[in-house]
Amino acid sequence: MTDWFQETTLSGNLLLAAPIAAIAGLVSFFSPCVVPLLPGYLSYVSGVAAQDLESARRGRLLAGAVLFVVGFSTVFVLGGALFGSIGLQLAEHQRTLSIVTGIVVIVMGVAFIGLVPLMQRDLRIHAVPAVGLAVAPLLGFFFGLGWAPCVGPTLTAVIGLSFASDDATASRGAFLAFVYCLGLGIPFVLAALGFGRFMRAVSWFRRHQGLVSIVGGAMLIGVGLMLVTGVWDSVVGEMQGWVQGFEAPI
Repeated sequence: MTDWFQETTLSGNLLLAAPIAAIAGLVSFFSPCVVPLLPGYLSYVSGVAAQDLESARRGRLLAGAVLFVVGFSTVFVLGGALFGSIGLQLAEHQRTLSIVTGIVVIVMGVAFIGLVPLMQRDLRIHAVPAVGLAVAPLLGFFFGLGWAPCVGPTLTAVIGLSFASDDATASRGAFLAFVYCLGLGIPFVLAALGFGRFMRAVSWFRRHQGLVSIVGGAMLIGVGLMLVTGVWDSVVGEMQGWVQGFEAPI
């Protein structure tokens, strides 16, 4: 298990892709689909009325948030594993996959900025009763499915990175999706720990969501261009050299 973890996390591809996945998850959280509706999400999964969230027991909110994150993370990690396994099967066409993935990621970046109206639809569940902790993981699972059009641009980029590599595997795809879920999920947990303070802290992002979308979209476009031009493979190869240089002699 230790050997697998070391091999997975210290590959040049993941050393470059993992930080991008975490940032992509964070950008998704601050998108118009998530942070403005945070009180509703926390109310759904904790069973606490939205107007009572600041005075509610932290333990109850925390438990609901964690279970909710586990639910949607299950969806995304399974998706990452699936596409990672596809990349393994198509390893001989790795360069072609990189180009196709890069083009898709560029389109997703343009869509995240808001320049592709057909991709701005939001299929989230809008009317869910506040049923509390018992079904919080199930709500997270179904919200993960319904969020697909909303977080699709950033999630597509992460999943694309999981198979646009000559060392693509299901485990690497799942790992990248897991890192993405950390970026998306940790703010949920922080909000549950201190709802009032957290909402005041993110007020700047709520007022400047257009800027957040532009920055996030530009990041995706940059990653896509790296994949299309081959710069991504060059940087990955360089980082693999760094990792090998750190290996202790046997």
